[in-house]
Parts: sequence; structure tokens; C-alpha cells
Amino acid sequence: MNPHPYLRAFLAGVFVPTLILPVLLCVFIVVRLVLESPFPIERGLVFPLALVPALWGLWNMLWEWSHPSTHLPLGLHGAFLPCLLGPAGTLLATHLGVLELGVSSVTWFHAVQIPYAAVGVCFAVAVAAYYLVWKYVVGFVNRTLGIA
Repeated sequence: MNPHPYLRAFLAGVFVPTLILPVLLCVFIVVRLVLESPFPIERGLVFPLALVPALWGLWNMLWEWSHPSTHLPLGLHGAFLPCLLGPAGTLLATHLGVLELGVSSVTWFHAVQIPYAAVGVCFAVAVAAYYLVWKYVVGFVNRTLGIA
């Protein structure tokens, strides 16, 4: 018997971003307060700090629910998550005025221009990183909690 598998799947999914986001918060504090960054980074942190851990937990619950019928490997399942987070983050950032989509580049905080080629490379790196983190770290936590 496996009591509360979805609760344990949620907690296993939340584990990784809950460990990483405080590190990002420390980087934010250093950039904003110590280096006196001229653009408001905190507006870009609302989405990751508020939603990403919960989405990782829900995504792991979805894997736990669908795995008996789909048999999709956990790493591949995790690699699909940036395909949802990227467009959702872009939509939110454009509506908050943090991001502007141009013809050949993205303008971040009205100060930094990033060409679309660099955005594509970063997205590919993010997909690969998510694959590895989900396969090894979330998979380890899932096995430790007895749901994999």
C-alpha cells in the first residue's frame, strides 16, 4: 500500500526549486543592493519565487498520475516543463513591462537587449538542465519517498 502518493510526489517536486530559489534571492540582493543595479530586478522575480516550486510539485504529481499509462521517463517528463514555463514567464513578463519583444531581440528591463539566437540557446540549455535535474535529483527524491 502506498499512502498519499500524490502528496509525496508534490513534496518531491517542490524539493529542488525550494533549495535553489534562496540562492537566487541572495544573488538578487547582492546585485540590487550591493552592486546598485539600475533596473528593478525584483519585478522579474515574482514569477519564479511564487509559482515555480508549486508548478514543479504539480508537474511531479502529474507524472505520478500518468506514469502507469504513459511509461514516460521522469527526465523526459521534466524536460517538457520549460516548454510551459518559458511561454508563461514571457507572457507574464511582457504584461508586467519587464520584457519587450522586438523584431530581432528581446529587451529586458528597457536596458538589456538579448538576440533571439541567444534566447534559443538558453532555452536549449534550460531543457537539457531540466532533463538532468528531473532524471537524477527529482528521481532520487521520488525513489527515497517511495513513489518511483
